[in-house]
Amino acid sequence: MSMNSSNFPFVWMSFSHEPGHDHEKDFAAFEANLKRGEPFVLLTDTPPAEDHAHSPEEKRRTAFWMREHKAELRTLVQAMIMVEPSQAKRLGIKAFAVLFAKFWGYPLIPASSHEEAMEIAEGLLSGQSPSSSAS
Repeated sequence: MSMNSSNFPFVWMSFSHEPGHDHEKDFAAFEANLKRGEPFVLLTDTPPAEDHAHSPEEKRRTAFWMREHKAELRTLVQAMIMVEPSQAKRLGIKAFAVLFAKFWGYPLIPASSHEEAMEIAEGLLSGQSPSSSAS
């Protein structure tokens, strides 16, 4: 996972997993966004690879990091919006979204395009509920 925060509060994430990827750098980037103290939205058009499995150490590190930043995540991250053109895959994302929200503390919202993702993100940041915009 890498983050592009150059258009904060719109933070684009990539879930591409290259060999030797530095997960500590990912956590540091996420923490830098949280330290801004301002609400933001995560967006991605690269869903995690279906065959990617986290090592037990990665899972432990993520769980520890989550506990450490739980309040900030729930307060500052308005949602993760995942761009997925396939309607069938968006339905799958909606089904997974319940578990995602319980784990991360913020909603996962599917969007059919970059344009729709940005509309949803702008709405969330202006105080609209995610259900009023999601497809």
